[in-house]
Amino acid sequence: MNIPNILTTIRFILIGVFVFVFFDKEIEHNTIWAFVVFVIAGITDALDGFLARRYNQITKWGKLMDPLADKLMIITVLTCLYIAGTIPMWVIIVMALKELLMIIGAALLYKDGVVVQANIYGKVATVLFYLAITLIVFDLSYSMHVLTIAVISTILALIQYTIKGFNAKKVDNSKNLDIIK
Repeated sequence: MNIPNILTTIRFILIGVFVFVFFDKEIEHNTIWAFVVFVIAGITDALDGFLARRYNQITKWGKLMDPLADKLMIITVLTCLYIAGTIPMWVIIVMALKELLMIIGAALLYKDGVVVQANIYGKVATVLFYLAITLIVFDLSYSMHVLTIAVISTILALIQYTIKGFNAKKVDNSKNLDIIK
């Protein structure tokens, strides 16, 4: 296991740490400390991607697990914020359905040896979610507007991901047809 994959694994662990800190009322300023855990997870995300590309340590496992860790972290944070009464339920429903479709699609494509990497829409959506969550935690203006834009961006990422997946599948199937001929 390389360093980028270790960082991704750490991000999975940070999900549990976030939940623990967020709901532990005995920790003074627990929401702020949970936010710090969230930021650390974001840093590990950026760092693992940088290291994987820089040192050519990109793996199929990393391509699949890195976005999964991101999705689980975002869904976890949003769910905690919903439970705390900070964001509306529709955000969780839309995000959960979108992520479920992404996970199923990624698993089906992975089964056929196709891995679709994150696209610019997904990266923009992730940045917008980090921004929205920051605004929400610190109760700043326009947080719900930014959150809505993040949800729209993530739906665009799903559409783009689906198109890329179908195109990759077509290319893969056409290669198989060429081999059969």
